[in-house]
Amino acid sequence: MSVLRRDFEPNELDRELTTHGFDACIAVQAAQTDDETRYLLDLAADNDFIRGVVGWVDLRRVDVPTLLARYAQEPKLVGFRHIVQDEVDDDFLLRTDFCRGIEALGSERFSYDILIYPRQLRAATTFVRRFPEHRFVLDHAAKPPLAAQRPLLHDMWAEGLRELAAAAPNLRCKVSGLVTEAQWHAWSFDDFARALAVIEECFGRRRLLYGSDWPVCLLAAESYGQVVAIVDEWTRTWSLEEREGFFGSNALDFYSL
Repeated sequence: MSVLRRDFEPNELDRELTTHGFDACIAVQAAQTDDETRYLLDLAADNDFIRGVVGWVDLRRVDVPTLLARYAQEPKLVGFRHIVQDEVDDDFLLRTDFCRGIEALGSERFSYDILIYPRQLRAATTFVRRFPEHRFVLDHAAKPPLAAQRPLLHDMWAEGLRELAAAAPNLRCKVSGLVTEAQWHAWSFDDFARALAVIEECFGRRRLLYGSDWPVCLLAAESYGQVVAIVDEWTRTWSLEEREGFFGSNALDFYSL
């Protein structure tokens, strides 16, 4: 993990965005602290190309409606995420206290990013059915087991993804974080083809959002350009409208920007 053990600042991100033809981005939390949410909002205030922030708040707190009302005053705060993949309880999304917090999100303008492993797909399906009016997006397509070389694991992920996508037409999916699920620095485009086909089958093209997973993607790729190239090749036969949606306007719409 040594490649990540340094500061990554907005000027470096701005260079990557400009190099690869992106106008702007949404910054997504990585630490489950209120301080980091405040830090990302400060960066967004100082850098116009950071159009929105997905932060973190402890949705299990009894006073979360009050906290969300305060956060609603932040124009660039668009949603929240909890790192559910790290929770020992595979049914964490279904906890009464957590669902109470999700219900409170519906009272404000905030979306929720679902970050899970394949083993948590069943709970996620039940979860999204409980909140049919909420705006949800699945991060990293629930992390397909690309490096496992075990077809059964891939089939279980694919079936779980199909059930989740069908359960909630309001659910979107970020195509992101794939390289870190493959063999680091030893992958090829063909390693992603099957998973990408499943993702498109499940969500169609208008429910998909491109996500960079920068700088975490540098754990498994030599450069950010390699990551962009994977999805650029995958979407090459799409219409111009579909590609523009995938690489930008679908995110603008989902996050109400």
